[in-house]
Amino acid sequence: MNATGLRLRPLGIDTQQEYVIYMRRDCHVCRAEGFESLTRVEVCLRERLIIATLNVVHSELLATGEVSLSTSAWRALGAAPGDTVTVGHAPTLDSLSAMRAKIYGHRLDVQAFDAIIGDVAAGRYSDLHIAAFLSACAGGRMDLQETIALTRAMVDVGDRIDWGRTPIADKHCVGGLPGNRTTPIVVAIVAAAGLIMPKTSSRAITSPAGTADVMETLTRVDLDVTAMRRVVEREGGCLVWGGALTLSPADDVLIRVERPLDLDSDAQLVASVLSKKIAAGATHALIDIPVGPTAKVRSEEDAHGLQALLEQVAAAHGLQLRVLLTHGSQPVGRGVGPALEAHDVLAVLRGAAAAPVDLRMRALVLAGELLEFCGHSIPGTGRSEAWRLLDSGAAWTKFQAICEAQGGLREPGVAPLQEVVTAEHAGYVSGIDSRRLARVAKLAGAPGAPTAGLDLHVKLGDEVQRGMPLFTLHAEAPGELAYAKLYLATHPFIKLSDTVAP
Repeated sequence: MNATGLRLRPLGIDTQQEYVIYMRRDCHVCRAEGFESLTRVEVCLRERLIIATLNVVHSELLATGEVSLSTSAWRALGAAPGDTVTVGHAPTLDSLSAMRAKIYGHRLDVQAFDAIIGDVAAGRYSDLHIAAFLSACAGGRMDLQETIALTRAMVDVGDRIDWGRTPIADKHCVGGLPGNRTTPIVVAIVAAAGLIMPKTSSRAITSPAGTADVMETLTRVDLDVTAMRRVVEREGGCLVWGGALTLSPADDVLIRVERPLDLDSDAQLVASVLSKKIAAGATHALIDIPVGPTAKVRSEEDAHGLQALLEQVAAAHGLQLRVLLTHGSQPVGRGVGPALEAHDVLAVLRGAAAAPVDLRMRALVLAGELLEFCGHSIPGTGRSEAWRLLDSGAAWTKFQAICEAQGGLREPGVAPLQEVVTAEHAGYVSGIDSRRLARVAKLAGAPGAPTAGLDLHVKLGDEVQRGMPLFTLHAEAPGELAYAKLYLATHPFIKLSDTVAP
């Protein structure tokens, strides 16, 4: 480590969670150590230390003897303007040899995954290294034992909650179906039934919204473990962002890199989902796998393969698991995007006359299955019990209580820019491409712009006339609205036919 200190100057550059340090090309430390752009360096401030990626500045943005840090690195070091840091070469990572072995197609053992995930969680891997690791594990390159080892490694690098009782319920959808925001409704029903359901959720990876993104438009989701436990002990359930916790912390680092890669392999999906369930103390988990031509899982064969992998990895870790294969031929509900999906959730919980029927029914099926799986309801009666808890208002009351315990319930916002897209000709809705629809919602700004996305006005089989509304685009900025419309011009996601599809 270089002993000569460099003064910190804030520049306010956001690189998400990646640690970056900015140094002048003529900085004496940069020159003496032979640093080049993208070099991994060790940065030390008092007792704190991080590994960061170097970006070289060829301008007067920084004065001689000054360096800057990305906002995430700044927070990690607890830095203040004018603080002095020392910078030197990062230590060699032995786990990189295992990562390279995986790239070349070799099988990794438990120790190799422990080393890789330990370094990922500690922030020692650059985004380039993480992207290489994720790519090496994708495309069927992980066998069962490797997936079990990866899952265990992801659990072991973080905290693990023990609730001291059983059953502890959990639920997850593998995704790929826009608007399928059943989790808040299921948690409200299950907690209203008296079961314990501490739900941690991720932000969107490849979709326009994750459950955490949706819930963030309604209440606070960035609770730590102590606050989460307090909410669960008080109300029996919670709906929080897993990234704010220290439960399977490597997963959130991997997800951040997966998002721009639009990559979500089966092995990584299974390890991600199950490590969070295990770390959160779940004993019984229900997994929803939507199957459809444009969903994430497109065929029954693929669904059964994923189901088997989930069940085998769960069994290896002592987690009781039940998998449901559900219809994924079209989006669920009307809204696609954080706030728009939150409006749908509230409509179902409040019993509004205009609430999306398909979202309500899917949530009742899943909640009923979970009530039976956890032993609360005898087989065949779970759905009717879930129906009673929803229609009586008990689930809505419980949802409000959970949100209040997490920091207060608020109404989701509405986008300032809205544009209705109409049918160019009459016909019947014969196809809705969920992948293109999700792409349009993301180009409109979701999930980064919470109120952006789209409202879908038609379902499969609907008859439409020329000029009838098909969907409404929602955006927070004119540029994002225009960008979504530009994509739509060549990538329509609703197919109209002259006759009703069989």
